[in-house]
Amino acid sequence: MRGLWGEFKAFALGGNMLDLALGFIIGTAFAGLVDSLAADVIMQLVAAIFGQPDFSALAFTLNGSEIRYGAFLTVIVNFLLLAAVLFGLVQLLKKAGLGNFKAQGSRECPYCTEFVAIDATKCKYCTADIEPVVKDEDDAPTTTTESRVAD
Repeated sequence: MRGLWGEFKAFALGGNMLDLALGFIIGTAFAGLVDSLAADVIMQLVAAIFGQPDFSALAFTLNGSEIRYGAFLTVIVNFLLLAAVLFGLVQLLKKAGLGNFKAQGSRECPYCTEFVAIDATKCKYCTADIEPVVKDEDDAPTTTTESRVAD
């Protein structure tokens, strides 16, 4: 029984599980913040412009069935506002230098054809020097030599 408890404790308090739990808690709080900004601030601006904070009252009847297209419009507007707010916050955090916004993905090493990180400068398998792939202003991936030629 003690061995099982020790394994569970190592699992629950291990680095990855604890990091995941903390990330989930912070993510939930951040989602509440973004949702509140979109619903309580931006949707209220929509209400000031259009006269109501949602379009749920918009509906029509077709063959005795009520089609509530206004509720669907409200969900679409909420989603677009939430996405725009989240995009803006991520851009703001990137400009402020906060957060970990490293390049994601992998590519093949041209020498040994093993997969390495997209921004790697040295292959971890064959130790060959390789050019990292960086993103230009238009987000088209290029190698650093290509971006130097364009400058």
